Amino acid sequence: MTLSKTLASKTLASKTQLNLNLSKRPRRLRSSEAMRNLVADSYVQAKDLMAPFFVVPGHGERQVIGALPGVSRFSVDQLMPELERCLSLGIKSVVLFGVVPELQKSFQAEAAYDPNGPVNKALREARKAFGQDLVLITDVCLCAYTDHGHCGILKSGSRGYTIDNDTSLELLAQMALSHAEAGADLVSPSDMMDGRVAAIRQVLDLEGFSDVGILSYAVKYASAFYGPFREAAGSSPTKANSNIPKDRKTYQMDYRSSLEALREAQLDEEEGADMLMVKPALPYLDILAKLRPITTLPLVAYNVSGEYAMLKAAAAAGTLDEALAVQETLTSIKRAGANLIVSYYAQEALEKGWL
Repeated sequence: MTLSKTLASKTLASKTQLNLNLSKRPRRLRSSEAMRNLVADSYVQAKDLMAPFFVVPGHGERQVIGALPGVSRFSVDQLMPELERCLSLGIKSVVLFGVVPELQKSFQAEAAYDPNGPVNKALREARKAFGQDLVLITDVCLCAYTDHGHCGILKSGSRGYTIDNDTSLELLAQMALSHAEAGADLVSPSDMMDGRVAAIRQVLDLEGFSDVGILSYAVKYASAFYGPFREAAGSSPTKANSNIPKDRKTYQMDYRSSLEALREAQLDEEEGADMLMVKPALPYLDILAKLRPITTLPLVAYNVSGEYAMLKAAAAAGTLDEALAVQETLTSIKRAGANLIVSYYAQEALEKGWL
């Protein structure tokens, strides 16, 4: 056989082999944007997003938050146009966080359940303005109202101050009740005290608010990604007293644990939670994926302040395309199993057509 015939024979054999090996081609379904859109199985829509807001006392207040570019604190009058903007974008739910001056904070967090507090006022005004068109959700936690910055009440003992879990439950339930009375659709305990879902459910039912739901922060880790939020809410644990715990690791979860997350979620569901949250979102997508098969309740993920701030910083530095990064981030959370996503990007992503 001549050299040319030998080469031709080898080339034919090579082509035949390639055809046999590549009869299945996943790339066929990536051939155009229309094709990719046709077969995609995870989408983020406006209705999937929950917009968080910080509410402060006063009038005409719009306070820029340095650690969260593009995010501000609002007095109630300034908040109403923001809520209307959400509805115009297709966002159907908002989460309200109260922020009060240092002088209104106390060891027992009395401002947390003040019927004239900023969140309660916002609820009444929003219900009057928007009726049932907007789902109003409130954060239920004591950290922004205690002078020590912890999510529960402290008690003194031989080893200094510790969190008094059961006393804290009474105040958390009282706070949730005040929000229900003001018009909340869902109260959202984020404190991570044991038994708080059961305590809140019992009080709400006894007081005639059985229709008010509980969105529980069922799985909340002691995370490094909360820094910007703590600046926004003024809720960092105090360092003024060496006997007071400097972090929240005795009640928020250890990031090395995953089985504990399943237990926490199951307990909250048994206690009467209507929806379950995982916080933060991105470092815990595996937890979302593990929870999805074991509960039929809606799952919420909080795309937290640190995750938002990281993307903003990288975009400002020109190291990534913000629109594409936000699309990918939010879609990954949905793909992992979240039905709903709390994100500081909610309004911007919709207004700029990133989703």
